[in-house]
Amino acid sequence: MSVAGYEDYYNGDYFMVCNETAASPFGKVFLPTLYSLVFIVGFAGNSLVLCVLMKHWNQANLTDISLFNLALSDLLFVLTLPFYAHYAVAGEWPFGDFMCRITSLFHRTGFFSSIFFMIFMTLDRYVVIMHALTVARYRTLRTGVIVSIVVWLLSFTVSLPSLIFTQVTNSSYGTGCRYMPDNDIWEDYNLFAMNILGLVLPLLIMIACYARIIPRLVNMRSTKRHRVIRLIICIVLAFFLFWTPYNIYLFLFFLNDKGKLGGEVCEVEEHLKLTGTVTETFAYTHCCLNPVIYAFIGEKFIKRVLNLLKSWFPSLRSVLARDLSENSRRKSSVMSQSSEVTSTFIS
Repeated sequence: MSVAGYEDYYNGDYFMVCNETAASPFGKVFLPTLYSLVFIVGFAGNSLVLCVLMKHWNQANLTDISLFNLALSDLLFVLTLPFYAHYAVAGEWPFGDFMCRITSLFHRTGFFSSIFFMIFMTLDRYVVIMHALTVARYRTLRTGVIVSIVVWLLSFTVSLPSLIFTQVTNSSYGTGCRYMPDNDIWEDYNLFAMNILGLVLPLLIMIACYARIIPRLVNMRSTKRHRVIRLIICIVLAFFLFWTPYNIYLFLFFLNDKGKLGGEVCEVEEHLKLTGTVTETFAYTHCCLNPVIYAFIGEKFIKRVLNLLKSWFPSLRSVLARDLSENSRRKSSVMSQSSEVTSTFIS
């Protein structure tokens, strides 16, 4: 569920008219388990991306800055999951009002900043491929810093209602951390933000940009073009497959809350609880894929990761050195102009 819905699900405030169902015990096992796995994998992967990029910060370009901020966004997001995992098990919020608000704010800000940086990376790739000569002088570190500041401020602004309206509450279900807006406008804002800004907008931008990019790549004389095209398809499909089910659930939850869904009330609510639990955790695993999709698939980045691991684990030096030499022999000694353009995706 969205941040605004965690406490209502765990405490049952949205489902008071019905008796407890199997969905709640299932959620108390399923949610903490998946949250813990997402936290471990996401923390390790995104931390490694940050370490590699910081180690080579003097060689950073606009793409590296985008990857750095994307990893930072996902890291901010996964750091909130242990709090919600504990919340799912205990059924109460023991961390106080300040942590209730801050955790909610970090969760939302991490989510939206990740989405917005993916949008920026898509647009950046589009202008590089379609207008390479025109935009080359604008793709500077200064541009990257300015864009990063703007994206973080935008993400914070979009997430601000979570800080303002989320608070600790006491009820017969125990102490909760609830989103308590002043009116229905801010209640409906969550649906708009998650569905429009979190899914529809980025998906439309990805489809529009990559639909123009792929034909251009097909016509390029580059040995990397097929790999790049596969990468593009993976980016769009992964985003769509992981987030669409959860956003459909949010829309159905909104309709049910407004009394627009037919059927027996308790039966619908039971299915919604189970659906929300599964689709939410499935969607959150996307932050674990970002390092793989955007960073680890690049040849230059893989080399940097291997070199960093060699410095951390000396016993692996011989194995990693052999892998690096084999990879170098496979690389072509001549790169065409089109290959340099496609390296925007995979280097």
